[in-house]
Amino acid sequence: MKQVLLINDIAGYGKVGMAGMLPILSYMGLPAFNLPTMLVSNTLNYGDYAQLDTTEYMRQTIPVWQRLGFHFDAICTGLMFNEVQARLVARFCREQSEKGCTVFVDPVMGDEGSLYHGIGRQQIELMREMVSVAHLTIPNYTEACFLTDRVYKAWGISKDEACEILGQLTAIGARSALITSCVIEGKPQVCGYDHTDGSYFFHDYEVIPGQFHGTGDIFAAVLIGHFMKGESLSDSTRQAMNVVSQMIDRNRHVEDRLCGIFIERCLDLL
Repeated sequence: MKQVLLINDIAGYGKVGMAGMLPILSYMGLPAFNLPTMLVSNTLNYGDYAQLDTTEYMRQTIPVWQRLGFHFDAICTGLMFNEVQARLVARFCREQSEKGCTVFVDPVMGDEGSLYHGIGRQQIELMREMVSVAHLTIPNYTEACFLTDRVYKAWGISKDEACEILGQLTAIGARSALITSCVIEGKPQVCGYDHTDGSYFFHDYEVIPGQFHGTGDIFAAVLIGHFMKGESLSDSTRQAMNVVSQMIDRNRHVEDRLCGIFIERCLDLL
């Protein structure tokens, strides 16, 4: 049975990050474990929050796991809060990769052209460090622009520009790359580059009005679930897009969207 390690922050109030990914991966038959980078009282978009840095816990935990011989078939990394964490996790990912582990990096930083509340520009360099060890990186368009020093174009980009950005992401070190939440030649799309066959792909999607937090985490979890079962990157991406769309549609009337989607009530969509 394949095992997945999630390295991300944990919000006490909010179905985002690990809280959104754990039930999905478990339901899909992939036991998921966690290494928190930060304990956060609630999602940052509420404007007020408490946090507990877990860097020292991480520093102590990884050697214990190595001595015990724990192994993971996949690792998915999210938010990193300082340089020590990024270098620690990057080194661990490299070591696990040499043992056959697939590394997924979600460079969580921002959306709609801006960094998230509470995220500083230092995050850009930290995330470049993480992308350099990725088999697959999954930024949204905003994050891809920050990572590649490109101007964010709210009105959209061409397919050629999308392929250039994907190329820049792989130049950082990622083998394959996806860009989500991107307008390409007038249509909302997810685009990707699959290093296994050198192919590019573009998948259209319909925009549902409003914004739910944590949908990127849902997307990543579903994609990993399908990919680790041997499906192609393009097919896994399409499956993840469909699930996110269905979950948003089912929860479109929820009042508090900052909290995210209550995943456990939507597992039947998987």
